[in-house]
Amino acid sequence: MSELWFPPSERPRDECGVFGVFGHPEAAQLIYLGLYALQHRGQESAGIVTSDGHTFQSHKGMGLVGDVFDEEVLRGLGGHLGMGHVRYSTTGTSGLKNAQPIVMDYAHGPIAVGHNGNLTNARAIRDELEAAGSIFQGTADSEIIIHTMSTLRLASERDALLRMLQIIEGAYTLMILKPDVLIGVRDPHGWRPLCLGRLDGAYLLASETCALDLLHAKYVREIEPGEVVVISESGLESLFPFGRNTPRAHCIFEHIYFARPDSRLFGEVAHLVRKRLGAECSREHPVEADVVVPIPDSGNSAAMGYAEASGIPFDFGITRNHYIGRTFLQPQQAIRDFGVRVKLNPVRETIAGKRVVVVEDSIVRGTTTVLRMNSIREAGAKEVHLRVSCPPIRWPCHYGIDFATRGELVAANKSVEEIGEFLGVDSLGYLSIDGMLRCMNTNADSYCTACFDGDYPVAVEGEIDKYILESDRRQEYLRFS
Repeated sequence: MSELWFPPSERPRDECGVFGVFGHPEAAQLIYLGLYALQHRGQESAGIVTSDGHTFQSHKGMGLVGDVFDEEVLRGLGGHLGMGHVRYSTTGTSGLKNAQPIVMDYAHGPIAVGHNGNLTNARAIRDELEAAGSIFQGTADSEIIIHTMSTLRLASERDALLRMLQIIEGAYTLMILKPDVLIGVRDPHGWRPLCLGRLDGAYLLASETCALDLLHAKYVREIEPGEVVVISESGLESLFPFGRNTPRAHCIFEHIYFARPDSRLFGEVAHLVRKRLGAECSREHPVEADVVVPIPDSGNSAAMGYAEASGIPFDFGITRNHYIGRTFLQPQQAIRDFGVRVKLNPVRETIAGKRVVVVEDSIVRGTTTVLRMNSIREAGAKEVHLRVSCPPIRWPCHYGIDFATRGELVAANKSVEEIGEFLGVDSLGYLSIDGMLRCMNTNADSYCTACFDGDYPVAVEGEIDKYILESDRRQEYLRFS
């Protein structure tokens, strides 16, 4: 009998995307479309909270944006301001209890929070909050933000917000909704992106500019690292509770993989950065070959850059199936490498009998990559040369990427030569860290490269377990701590 089957993931995954609106009569519809444009940032759950200035209306569910919302649901989300969220879990399980925005009532009234990133001191803060009597409804680190504000017992909600930001640590882009106020926050290091737009007099906040483009909204600027933007009937106010001198730590993986190629973030368009990464990789690791093919879709831009710089023709030698949900039925007759083949299929006529350069954006565990290389070889490639447009990933990320523990990262346990043998390729070349940073037009020191070199901008003791806030893991931790 067929069974529900979850395809293995080789891709690095980011936590979330957020989108907010203030001052538009069709706020829910705009948020819905904004989340559609940000769907690549999270496919586990989606949620929207709106307000008419007095009362919240909310809806969230598991699955893609188009599965969670329909016309009837959106009609029930009235109001001129609101926020939405799409989630991929990097702290806490994937379930409705952790879907966002998180909505609560506390001393200062109703509040909703959406979060992109990872709080590195979440476990310590939650221990203190629970010891003081806080009761949590879920296990995502994002809920800590509201509980921290509620326990500060300051007279002003603004004071509680600013004090909370001094307590939490790590990577966070926050969107906070009150019945009459929309707030956007970037952590002082600026790990995750957030931008400001305008449409028909309304203010928009979005994780990426592609969401503004879909609505034909005007891009105004990036929210600065450490900036708190408060949008109300009085207009837009900017606060800088951390000052402006905190060292930057933009996540370089936003450019390598996460962001949609048409998005502009950290001052650059992702597609152009990826082309430069591919071109630099061709200079560092040249090879005589007949065709350059990308692993679609994230490798497309880098492969174009590699082909242009090397003079080797570019072609699509692998086709991606774009219509796979989170689960599908495994066929009764076993098909070897089914999970890979259903997503990516070689184009034999493009690669058979040729020396092929395959361009990939990154390799995490290597388990899926080896199957892809095998399928290209089986399709008749004479030689397979794999080029990776980022350095080897040797360290886990603590700031909002669901990288495996260090023991599961292939480059943390094997040399480049050993990885090439494991993957069965004729040659393997990773872009160097220096080469990667040369491709950034902005200051190279403003990027976080911890997953490549282990130099963490915000220190973390040990490896962070994404499930540490689950009850069984927490009991084990508390018992031995």
